[in-house]
Amino acid sequence: MVGTTAPDTPSSGSTVDATPAWHALEAAEVLDRLATTPRGLRAEEVAVRLERYGPNQLREEPPPHPLVVLARQFRSPLIYILVLAAVVTIVLEKYLDAIVIAAVLALNATIGFIQERKAEGAVRALLQLVVPQAHALRDGQERVIDSRELVPGDVVTLEPGASVPADLRLLATTGLQIDESMLTGESLPVTKREATVPVDTAMSDRDDMAFTGTVVARGRGRGVVVATGDHTELGAIADLIHTGPVLRTPLQQRMDRFAKIIGVVVGLASAVAFGSGVALGGDTGDMFLTAVALAVAAIPEGLPVAFTVTLALGVHRMAGRRAIVRRLPAVETLGSTTVIGSDKTGTLTENRMTVQSIWAGGHRWDLDEGAGFVTATGPLAAAADPVLDAAVVTGVLANEAHVEHDDHHASEITGDPTEVALLVAAERVGVDLVRARAERSIVAEVPFEPELRYSASLRDGPEGRTLHVKGAPERVVDLCDRMLTVDGEVPVDPDAVLVAAHALAADGLRVLAMAARPAPDLDHLDDEPSGLVLLGLQGMLDPPREGVAEAVAEVGRAGIRVVMITGDHAVTARAIATRLGITAEDGAVLTGSEMAELDDDALDALVDDVSVYARVAPEDKLRIVLALQRRGEVVAVTGDGVNDAPALRAASIGVAMGDSGTDVAREAADMVLADDNFVTIAAAVEEGRITFDNVRKVTFFLVSTGAAAIIAIIASVWLQWPLLMLPAQLLWLNLVTNGIQDVALAFEPGERGVLRRKPRRTSEGVLDRTLWERAGLAGAVMAVGTLVMFRWELDRTDSLQAAQTVALTTLVIAMAFHAGSSRSRDESLFRLDPRTNPLLSIATASAVTLHVAALYLPPTQYVLRVEPIEAAAWWRMVLAASASLAVVELDKWVRRRVRARADRTGPAQDRGQPLQGPPRAATPSAGRDTMSPSTPRSTSSW
Repeated sequence: MVGTTAPDTPSSGSTVDATPAWHALEAAEVLDRLATTPRGLRAEEVAVRLERYGPNQLREEPPPHPLVVLARQFRSPLIYILVLAAVVTIVLEKYLDAIVIAAVLALNATIGFIQERKAEGAVRALLQLVVPQAHALRDGQERVIDSRELVPGDVVTLEPGASVPADLRLLATTGLQIDESMLTGESLPVTKREATVPVDTAMSDRDDMAFTGTVVARGRGRGVVVATGDHTELGAIADLIHTGPVLRTPLQQRMDRFAKIIGVVVGLASAVAFGSGVALGGDTGDMFLTAVALAVAAIPEGLPVAFTVTLALGVHRMAGRRAIVRRLPAVETLGSTTVIGSDKTGTLTENRMTVQSIWAGGHRWDLDEGAGFVTATGPLAAAADPVLDAAVVTGVLANEAHVEHDDHHASEITGDPTEVALLVAAERVGVDLVRARAERSIVAEVPFEPELRYSASLRDGPEGRTLHVKGAPERVVDLCDRMLTVDGEVPVDPDAVLVAAHALAADGLRVLAMAARPAPDLDHLDDEPSGLVLLGLQGMLDPPREGVAEAVAEVGRAGIRVVMITGDHAVTARAIATRLGITAEDGAVLTGSEMAELDDDALDALVDDVSVYARVAPEDKLRIVLALQRRGEVVAVTGDGVNDAPALRAASIGVAMGDSGTDVAREAADMVLADDNFVTIAAAVEEGRITFDNVRKVTFFLVSTGAAAIIAIIASVWLQWPLLMLPAQLLWLNLVTNGIQDVALAFEPGERGVLRRKPRRTSEGVLDRTLWERAGLAGAVMAVGTLVMFRWELDRTDSLQAAQTVALTTLVIAMAFHAGSSRSRDESLFRLDPRTNPLLSIATASAVTLHVAALYLPPTQYVLRVEPIEAAAWWRMVLAASASLAVVELDKWVRRRVRARADRTGPAQDRGQPLQGPPRAATPSAGRDTMSPSTPRSTSSW
């Protein structure tokens, strides 16, 4: 942070040092450097500082200007060639052809512009900021103000549930705990205190600081604002977003390569046609027009339109499955993804603490979502129930969480996540929370303090006055001399209790101990409790979301590796990752401190083998993503916190949480999950692959058309025939007739086994070798049929216009057949149900009908230079056009036979068999062969 003026001195021009380590300074020195007091700033000084530092808010990237969005629609080699063709036609005074080409350009730009603006509008709606309020001391009085009006030197008070409005150096705390998960990834609230920490302390361990955007979980505090807006820790992370690398998506890279290939082919074909035509004695002007016609024929003019529509449909389908895509090209990227780097808290887990295990009376109960708590040691006698009850009831009574109730039934529980978890666990066991508390009035309480490491509640109830205590196991055990078991109270065995606590902790659980004792003569809690009876232990964690383990397995079968990248502790991270099948129980965990000792080369050597990263800072997560990308991986990153944003932006595709995610994370991401659920990613992967398949089908269909026209036109030049088709006729073919069908191909549903395929290599083009070969084959067959029909009609009628009309119509019919064959790379058209894509049937019929109508309508006859065709010619054209269908289907059949033979002889991996995914670690079962608690129990005598 830069310096601020000193409000309490005559000179308002003095400044303080820039960006001191506030966490390492004593409170008095912080106030002195900020020229403020514990009573806050005067109103007139606030105005001066607000003018100097600006409002307390992060800068927001403005949306691109509409003209910029429009200009982006013309940034393609395909479009450049089409523009050049339009210029050439104008030079040749072929104004009608120029108008048609210009109309194609305008249509493509309009569709792309509308789609991009719609996507941008949807994102802006998601990113609407809700401006929080802050409680600040002004002129010694506490006032509620707009948090944007805070300035360095303001003194702010914090209460439970409040968002921290700026970076604060804490001056006073009372049991203050802050949820910093959105900033650091730490799943548990962090205890805060005002004592200084060393200068080199990591941000996540600066206990005397409160950071912008974090939330007060419990307790109260007061702090002085040391940084606002872009100068906060949150602002520093946002700056990483704006300065970090941004990669082009795999689809964009493929389309760039494809456009360059088409550009080279068009240039060479046009040059060959022009040069060879002139060499063979053709008129230079006619050959130039032929070269232009060839360029128009070779360029798949409809591809930009069909490409945009295909992606837009993918966006629409993903939105239906709760995945909102911000940038159109990103819709396909998940289909190419090889690694998903996922945040833990709130993405893989529910972001709420839940008691997973209870140890009481020497027995352990584990949570089974369907049956409640069950024990792995076999059925217990009914007499054991009070032991479990006693442990959970103390968790209810030594607890500050608030229970809302309606008609004496709990309806909502709010408060510290740990204490809420204890109440929910008691409900699962059958404890009536409202009744348990109503029957036991509070006499005295000791809230949890880090120094004490326990909390206590003295209550009067039916069983008399009783002291209830909960806290850290090693601390509570020291206060106990007995332990409650099935057989009654026995001397406590500290070692056995701590062994049980360590076993729970080894599973990644946060463990609390429960104890109590009768206290008939006690009326205050000034002294440390003693002589307690240990009732049990409760272990909790933030549990995995429902269905996430299955989603991890599903994307694994799709050949995608999932890695966990979290700011949480290593033990907790490994435990969750093991449950989800991300790593084995003994899998490696790399921490942020260990990463700090590795250079990039050493990290690159490790990322292939590490699936869990813990206690990582934002810059660590960014390093992991970049290391994976250097290894050739296509990396998707998920996250919801500000700490995730730099990696979200640098990833091949960033996936943010739409519900609980921060605005900074959503702004950095390419896709937003509306339900915050990792399960949705598996659905998005499927939709991404379907989208790419449809892009590939559309491209193949259009390239085949271009190949047919190129071969036919060059052959006609070499044969020294008249111009086969005019530029306007070729545009009609490519845009109006084929353009209807290629867009319909974008509506193809997914093919079988789409999630069983290996991810595509980034080096693989839009079309693979098989489709390039098939496009050439189909194009050659269609070209031959077109040439035969052109020559036949020209010789029969001696009319060039009639021959050009027949040639054009032959290609229109051939494309109608070819559209059906393009529905699948491998499956025969005759095995595909036409009802799965009725739009294609309608589009094909419409294209042929539209073309036939154009032959008879005077306006289109004039524009296209066509005329009606005699009835006898139609059967010849249909026969010639159907040859391409027969050849393509024969090619599919031969390739299927070759693959089937390879399946019988080659290894599964080489045969392209469905992937089974990486080996999955065994997932511990909570239920096992046990019984669940029986009917709801009354509260224990404790």
